[in-house]
Amino acid sequence: MSGQSLPSAAARVALATPRRYLAQLCKHFAHRLPVTLTEDDGRIDFQGGICRLTSETSILVLHLTADDETALEKLEDVVARHLARFAFRDPPAIAWTRAP
Repeated sequence: MSGQSLPSAAARVALATPRRYLAQLCKHFAHRLPVTLTEDDGRIDFQGGICRLTSETSILVLHLTADDETALEKLEDVVARHLARFAFRDPPAIAWTRAP
């Protein structure tokens, strides 16, 4: 790469139990993808990018880094849809912010 950084996006999602959803996302994707999971952090290695997850008090922090813009859009959609599906009782607001 010629000094250019990879496209990335982040979301801070308010949830009553962010650790629960961090673990649920990681365990779900671990059936098909390389995943690392600790109590407060997770990492999912997708084809075309990486999702890093961190649990804070009432916040699940999602950070995506992708090979290109197309892959980033796809990852934003996949991660948001899965989180919304898991948290269906109290659907979270997921707003991605792109890095400059």
